[in-house]
Amino acid sequence: MAEEGGALEGLRVLELGSFIAGPFAGQLLGDHGADVIKVEPPGAGDPMRRWGVCRDGRSLWWPAIARNKRSVAVDLRRDEGREVVRRLAARCDVVIENFTPGRLAGWGLGYGELAAGNPGLVLTHVSGFGQTGPRAGDPGFGSVGEAMGGIRHTTGWPDRPSTRTGVSLGDALAALFAIVGTLAALHERERSGRGQEVDVALYEAVFAVMESLLADHEIGGVVRGRAGSTLPGVAPSNVYPTADGHDVLVAANADALFRRLCDAMGRPELGDDPRFATHGARGEHQDELDEVIAGWTATLGLAELRRTLDEHAVPNGLIYTAPDILADDHYAAREMIERLHDAGLGRLVPMAGVVPKLSRTAGRVRGVGPELGEHTEEVLVEVGGYRPEEVARLVADGAVASRCPTGSTGSTGKESDP
Repeated sequence: MAEEGGALEGLRVLELGSFIAGPFAGQLLGDHGADVIKVEPPGAGDPMRRWGVCRDGRSLWWPAIARNKRSVAVDLRRDEGREVVRRLAARCDVVIENFTPGRLAGWGLGYGELAAGNPGLVLTHVSGFGQTGPRAGDPGFGSVGEAMGGIRHTTGWPDRPSTRTGVSLGDALAALFAIVGTLAALHERERSGRGQEVDVALYEAVFAVMESLLADHEIGGVVRGRAGSTLPGVAPSNVYPTADGHDVLVAANADALFRRLCDAMGRPELGDDPRFATHGARGEHQDELDEVIAGWTATLGLAELRRTLDEHAVPNGLIYTAPDILADDHYAAREMIERLHDAGLGRLVPMAGVVPKLSRTAGRVRGVGPELGEHTEEVLVEVGGYRPEEVARLVADGAVASRCPTGSTGSTGKESDP
C-alpha cells in the first residue's frame, strides 16, 4: 500500500524564473511531494499563465506546469522584494532559477549571498548556454538549444528543412537534467553537509541525448541527417499504412522479431532471404523491405492488422492523437490521465499523471496551478518568519502582492480518467 506523501516530502524548493524549463523542473519535484514555492512578479506573473491554448484568457497549460506549487508574488526589482527571497531561500533546500546568467548575482541573490545564510543550499541554474563560456550571457530558448544541440538537424524529412518535434523538447530535457543534478547534489549533501550549484545549459541537455553523433562523424565519416520516419540502417522500424487510412508503427528490427513479422505476413520465406535475414542486410535493403511490409499492411484494416501483429508478438503502435490517448484502456489502467478542478476555468482539467511510479511513496497531483500571489501571506509568515503586519506593510509598499482567491484552485474533484 502506498504511503501518504511523496518521496520528496519535507524538501522545500524555491522556484525563480518563468516560461518552461525551470517551472517544469519545479513541477516534477512537486509531483513527488516537495513543497515548491513559486516566486512570480506582481501584476502579470509567469507568462506561462497566458501561453498555449487559452480559454477566457487563461492558459490550459498552466494548471499542469504550475501544479503542486504555492504562488508568492514578489517584485525582485525592489530591495524589499529581494530581501524576501533571501529570507525564503534561507529556509529552503533548493532554489531553481532560469534567468540569464548574472541576473541573480546582480540582484545580490547569487550563490555566495544565498549560501551565506544557508550553507546546505542547492542552487540549480537552467540557462541557454550555461553559467560560463563566451556565450554565457546570451539569451537562449529551448528552440535555440535544440538547434545547437544537434537534434533539429536530424528531425524531419531529408528533402525538407529541419523541423521541431511538436513539443518544447529542449526545455523538457533541460528540466529533466536539472532534476538529475539537483537530486545528485542533495544526495552528496548527506555526506558533506554542504550545498552546491547545478549548472544546466539547454543546448547541452539536448546534446547529451544525441547518441553516437560525434563518433559517427569523426570515426565513421557519417554526418547524421534527417531520415523521416525511418531509423537508418535499422529495419524494419517505420510507419506503415492501413487499408482504412491509419498509420501504424511497426518495430521488428531484431532477427527473432523479424521472423515473427514474416510469419504474420504469411511470408515465412522472407526470414531466410539473404536480403533480409540479418540485421545488416535488412539495413542495406531498408527501402525494399519497407515496400514489402507496406504492401501487406495496406491490405488490412487497423483492427485486423493490430490483432495479427499482437498474435505474433510483433511490437506495434498507433500514431496517437489526444483523443486516442483519452480513449486508451492502458492509459486508464495505469492512471496516467488525471482530472483536477480549476476554479478559474470552472471545470475539470485533464493532464498527465505522475511519472515515474514509485511502489511505496507514490507521487500525486495535489492541486492545479495557483492564482497569482495566492499564498504570499501564508508563505511569508510560515517560511520567511514575517509577522502578518510586516506582510501587510510589504503589500502596501508594492514589494509583494497578495490575493485571496474566490475559490480553491486545488483538487476539489480529482478523478482518474475513466
